Amino acid sequence: MSTPVRHPAVAGQFYPSNPNKLRQEIESFVQPGREKIRALGCVVPHAGYMYSGHVAGAVYARLELPRCFIILCPNHTGAGQPLAIMSRGHWLTPLGEAAIDEPLAEELKRQFSPLREDAVAHFREHALEVQLPFLQQIVREFTFVPIVVGTGRLEVLTELGSSLARVLKTPTPADGPKHDVLIIASSDMNHYEGDARTRIKDRMAIDRVLALDPTGLWETVQREQISMCGYGPAVAMLTAARELGATKAELVKYATSGDVSGDRDGVVGYAGMIVS
Repeated sequence: MSTPVRHPAVAGQFYPSNPNKLRQEIESFVQPGREKIRALGCVVPHAGYMYSGHVAGAVYARLELPRCFIILCPNHTGAGQPLAIMSRGHWLTPLGEAAIDEPLAEELKRQFSPLREDAVAHFREHALEVQLPFLQQIVREFTFVPIVVGTGRLEVLTELGSSLARVLKTPTPADGPKHDVLIIASSDMNHYEGDARTRIKDRMAIDRVLALDPTGLWETVQREQISMCGYGPAVAMLTAARELGATKAELVKYATSGDVSGDRDGVVGYAGMIVS
């Protein structure tokens, strides 16, 4: 049986397709600073690097990164299954191959039956792909599980999060240690409103993340009509992190696209947050 390979969909658009330029750009975003945090989860943006790369880089620079990741992202294309996982193969970026963690992916499917094996949802989706070059540059060798979250149903999102926590609490084979895995929720914040209004809306959502309140985040997004594309991944990540013992969250960096473009009339917000 051939090994599935997912080829890059947005190299040369959201980030450089030239490996050397890509490495240089990532290094410019990942500045050394404060003491690193060993976290359970994080929220990172997924726009073009010129707009949100500095926010994502600030998060990754702040983390003590493991060698395994579960990456949750929204479904921007509408293609494929509502909860789509790939459990075999590699993803390619200009920096090389990133291998899927097959045993972890299979265990997640066993624990949470709504997950469906589906490469279609991943085929053109950028929100997960743009995280991989950061991990390839910083961690080098790692495995990951890619999951597209295309549902907004609270009960499904919280059960997904609880399932992630159950799997990560389970000792690895041969009575080894528990899984050392970071759950990454890929999300931008409010979209295409004025800068001032976007900052107000985003702060309401950010406060719910900082309060470790997944239900409150879901309710706030719905009530205030915050167009946070990855609120589903964030709700699932927060649910899992709480069940894994999270006690605090930190806003690492916030910006809007207007900070780069100068256009304050229709911006997108970007928040980088860590849950530990």
